[in-house]
Amino acid sequence: MTDETFTSRTERLLGSDGVARLAASKVAVFGLGGVGGFVLEGLARAGVGSFLLADCDVFSESNLNRQILATLDTIGRKKTEVARERVKSINPDAKIELFDAFLDPENVPELLSRDGIAYVIDAIDNVTAKIAIVSEAKRRGIPVVSCMGTGNHLDPTRFVIGDLEKSSVCPLARVMRTELRCRGIKGVTALWSTEPPIKRAGEDGERVPPASVSFVPSVAGLMIASHVITALSGVSTERKKDCSL
Repeated sequence: MTDETFTSRTERLLGSDGVARLAASKVAVFGLGGVGGFVLEGLARAGVGSFLLADCDVFSESNLNRQILATLDTIGRKKTEVARERVKSINPDAKIELFDAFLDPENVPELLSRDGIAYVIDAIDNVTAKIAIVSEAKRRGIPVVSCMGTGNHLDPTRFVIGDLEKSSVCPLARVMRTELRCRGIKGVTALWSTEPPIKRAGEDGERVPPASVSFVPSVAGLMIASHVITALSGVSTERKKDCSL
């Protein structure tokens, strides 16, 4: 047995001040699927102390291949409720607010008006709602990371986090760039893939849901979590010479 606590090993990298900042921070995670679930996992295990979690969906069998919150036991259950249980099983002291409804331009402003939100994660796939989330976060001066498409990809090393204006290849990023430019919104941090999407049509050429695999949205989610954690803790991602495993 040791005297180590939940945050002991994180503190060796981020310092006591960094861990304290995370514990005092509130992060809004919009979308709790393949990407959002892993964002939440990374934030919770790093010790982020408060969350606003939003998703209108329930888990289905098709989620099992890539969503960390999806198990045989959670099929048919609300993603928000399962997410709360997951966070509490890691950090019982975490404070959690849930919003279990479809996100749209009408309800996003109210959600982001809630007290204390330090960071916003957009991990949903509805363009109208994504635009509303990014627009409202920028209007309020809340840092936001918007996730572009992770479906139809096989190479997780091709993900980039940066200014959305510098994005390329990703069809969703192209749409978001255009829509945000029309609204005069610039300087949006996003994650996108530089890998051309792998598209396979269904029978008779009908449209099919995006293909997915376990190791792609998970990497995207943890990259976003890393970006947020280092920003909130105030610690550089450069390795410290005195760090050891």
